[in-house]
Amino acid sequence: MRDLTPDEREFAGLVRDFAEQVVAPQAYEADRTHTLNLDVVAQMGEMGLFGLPFPEEYGGQGGDYMALGLAIEALGRVDQSIAITLEAGVSLGAMPIFLFGTEEQKRRYLPDLLSGTALAGFGLTEPEAGSDAGATRTTARLDGDEWVINGSKQFITNSGTDITRFVTVTAVTGERDGKKEISTILVPNGTPGFTVEPAYDKVGWHASDTHPLTFTDARVPAENLIGERGRGFSNFLKILDEGRIAIAALATGAAEACLEAAVDYAKKRNVFGTPLSTRQNAQFTLARMESRVHMSRLAWHHAARLRDAGEEFAVEAAHAKLVSSEAAMDNARDATQIFGGNGFMNEYPVARHYRDSKILEIGEGTTEVQLLVIARALGVA
Repeated sequence: MRDLTPDEREFAGLVRDFAEQVVAPQAYEADRTHTLNLDVVAQMGEMGLFGLPFPEEYGGQGGDYMALGLAIEALGRVDQSIAITLEAGVSLGAMPIFLFGTEEQKRRYLPDLLSGTALAGFGLTEPEAGSDAGATRTTARLDGDEWVINGSKQFITNSGTDITRFVTVTAVTGERDGKKEISTILVPNGTPGFTVEPAYDKVGWHASDTHPLTFTDARVPAENLIGERGRGFSNFLKILDEGRIAIAALATGAAEACLEAAVDYAKKRNVFGTPLSTRQNAQFTLARMESRVHMSRLAWHHAARLRDAGEEFAVEAAHAKLVSSEAAMDNARDATQIFGGNGFMNEYPVARHYRDSKILEIGEGTTEVQLLVIARALGVA
């Protein structure tokens, strides 16, 4: 982390200490019981982590996306479920309100979101609309001064916790020039006709709150429109560009955790009378793991610096998401191999990272979407 300022290094160390002392001890049990520890979430809120990249006037810390990434990387190193709770709480929960909401919406919703006393979800993905968000089927029609929403969403993070306040959903609100007009609408939890379905039984991220959502003539006030009508799709793309930096930071933390565990285990594990770390095949595996962490961190740091400087960063965010998510998955696989049979036991964190890391190549834009973004920048797609 030589490119960090002294203040950034101090902050990263502070969150890393919190992760090791508070988050790590509860991670195994939370994973085993599929339970999001809201006490940990509350402590993260007290530290100001949910408000990092937001202005102080709304209850934020006046920081930047670099600081958010440092926090998410430190958390992802010990517990990806907790890290994604923060990432989604900021990037998908609060950021749409901050970037596109009215001043009244910002002052009404942001203080609780930025303090960590409330969470919000972002309802984009549907059974037939993931990377192809233009295939959205959820509809919202104006009936007097209310939106009437019908449809369903899936894989929505932070949508069903005891402190979830609302979800913002993309919905077809009409047609323009023969194309669907997609807008974003805020739907408070508890709205009649809005059902948070039972949580998923997932391969990983067991302690992260994730649900399908159903809307059956759910009515919300017309002023719950977030941003300009018909701009929901383009606004969502901006949200995902920023979120990819945060996911890249999370993946870097996971990749580093697998490296650290593998190095420690290889030094202690004797094979035919000598430590595993003395064997060249293990050394080369560990060296590749270190290289992946190094390149991943450089990539997300670069994208975050561009974003914070107000420069274009979408392609760099795609690079960061691509290399870091693959690094997390590759390092998890290699660490599991170094651990041998122990790597298949859930009591070892590398097993949890092996299960958790796959979604990093899918969520907030699949690997294929990142490749498409990069190919378009090359002028070949």
